[in-house]
Amino acid sequence: MRKIVVRWLLTAVPLVLGVSMLTFVLASLVPGDAARAILGVNASPAQYVALRRQLHLDEPLWQQYVHWLAAAVHGDLGQSLQSSDAVTHELSGRLGVTLSLVGGAVLVATAVGVGLGVASALRGGFLGRLVDVGSLLGLAVPSYWLGLVLVALFAVALPLFPATGYTPAADSVGGWLASLVLPVLTLGLGSSAPIAKQTRDGVLAELGREYVMVLRARGVPEWSVIFRHVLRNAATPVLSVVGLVVVGLFGGAVLAETVFVLPGLGGLAVSAASTHDIPVIQGVAVVFTLLVVGVNLVVEIGYAALNPKVRM
Repeated sequence: MRKIVVRWLLTAVPLVLGVSMLTFVLASLVPGDAARAILGVNASPAQYVALRRQLHLDEPLWQQYVHWLAAAVHGDLGQSLQSSDAVTHELSGRLGVTLSLVGGAVLVATAVGVGLGVASALRGGFLGRLVDVGSLLGLAVPSYWLGLVLVALFAVALPLFPATGYTPAADSVGGWLASLVLPVLTLGLGSSAPIAKQTRDGVLAELGREYVMVLRARGVPEWSVIFRHVLRNAATPVLSVVGLVVVGLFGGAVLAETVFVLPGLGGLAVSAASTHDIPVIQGVAVVFTLLVVGVNLVVEIGYAALNPKVRM
């Protein structure tokens, strides 16, 4: 396990640095001037020059990045150029929304995908072909279109859930769950298709192995053969797909938060990009990168738990 963590750190640290550096460069290329956006068009030239000096905008880009990195190492991601609030404060207020959305979508995608994959592998026939078609549709159908269909069905035709908005769990647990149902289903249902396809293929491959025939010949119950042996051995490639799905969901969360008006990190990134708020853009990029490398660590630990050879 220690080797896994060390290998993860050797990969994660350069990755975070590289993403932060690339984001800093790309954000600087966005049209607009942060100092001018803060002061407005009526500010005097002296005020404009003073603010640019205060924000280090008059320095070369590499020096601006060094200033940011030195503060970020100590947990200071700077201040928002628009609200003047600490970036860490703005991120912490929205991180829970994004994690709730992605976490719920992962649960839905995994439950639906594994369930359909196992059922289609055992029953075959029409259900197997349905999973194959569903996998292609899940990859082809845009998530925003699925979200609009769900809103039309379950928020307009059948007003069961709110179409937009977010209720914090501290205010009402029921309202919090209701506000997450449609965006979670939007992300989770589409993401379940590749999981179902991989589960079906993995279970079919394991069912053809000799140990399955031996277990059945010994009179081991079928449910035990499937869930304690076959599914466990087929779980490693499925775990890879789940990891890729989780990473993709962080990108999909940006669109889902925009469609359903959720106050998450995705919406914050969109608003920060439109106002040239570089510290906020940088902070969002770093948080998403840390979440992705954290998912990779969880996947590697899962590999080690499922396959002892990985621990060697």
